[in-house]
Amino acid sequence: MSTNVPNNSEEQEIDLTQISKKIGNLLQDFNTFLFRCIGFFVKNVRVILILFVVGLALGLFIDQRNKSYKSEVIVAPNFGSTDYLYAKIDLLAAKVKERDTVFLKAIGILEPTKITKISIEPIVDVYSFINNSDQNFALLKLMAEDGDLKSIVKETTTSKNYAFHTITFLTKGITNNEKGIQPILNYLNTSDYYTKIQKASVINIQERIKTNQGIVSQIDGILNEFSNATAGNNQKSDKLVYYNENTQLNDVIKTKESLLTEIGNLKIALLTSDKIIKENSTAINIENTVSINGKMKLILPFLFIFIFISISFFIAFYKKQVLKAQQIAI
Repeated sequence: MSTNVPNNSEEQEIDLTQISKKIGNLLQDFNTFLFRCIGFFVKNVRVILILFVVGLALGLFIDQRNKSYKSEVIVAPNFGSTDYLYAKIDLLAAKVKERDTVFLKAIGILEPTKITKISIEPIVDVYSFINNSDQNFALLKLMAEDGDLKSIVKETTTSKNYAFHTITFLTKGITNNEKGIQPILNYLNTSDYYTKIQKASVINIQERIKTNQGIVSQIDGILNEFSNATAGNNQKSDKLVYYNENTQLNDVIKTKESLLTEIGNLKIALLTSDKIIKENSTAINIENTVSINGKMKLILPFLFIFIFISISFFIAFYKKQVLKAQQIAI
């Protein structure tokens, strides 16, 4: 066993020496490659500078000529028209993709060639979604038991039930509300079916407001009678709400508060019911910098230089291989 130890040490020393030589050779090869790269750039510095300037100028020209802008409109579909809204936007997106300018002009868009894309997505608001209905909360809770809640709130079936949605327009060059956006909103609000539902809904809201106001007036009459009765008995009527021990009267007061809250909500609903697809806010002509938009002045200079370097190395490689082939032939 003692005779094997020196042999192992010698083998280890040989291995370390070989590894050191390999590392040294790699460093030498790297230094040679680096020297050649520096030499290449020094030799072709004028060409590289020219390509950089040309690419920069061309990129600036393209960015300026093909500026892309994004406009966003936040809308609220009324009367259960969410599916109708998404179907209409899908149709418009298809027409824009097909460059069907005849259709787009027919619905009132004055500059159809400027629109490059149109899309819609919901504004995820889980808290409003579950606060609007106990059924929504129960449904979301049930769905969360079988899957990831984060993916569920963004899932199409769930997301279409959110109150607000963002319609996004991409355009070449700037647009304005009258030429591009308002005609599309007018198109979305053109529906015989939902116009009839709108009229019926407005009448129902007005009747509910009138009915609730009548009930509130009756409750006020009851409270006034009770107040007058207690005043006749030398009781402090101004402490009625706070010191009343009559549970039925407390229920009447709570009912009045509930009705007043409902009347307020109904009045807001009446204000927002003037359109099938209600526009809430608009932001137009936001410069689009997604992907390569507006970045050609950075991309083209380096792209031209990369192509030049690739071609130069290919030519050098080809010449080297031809020379080797000639030497072998000799």
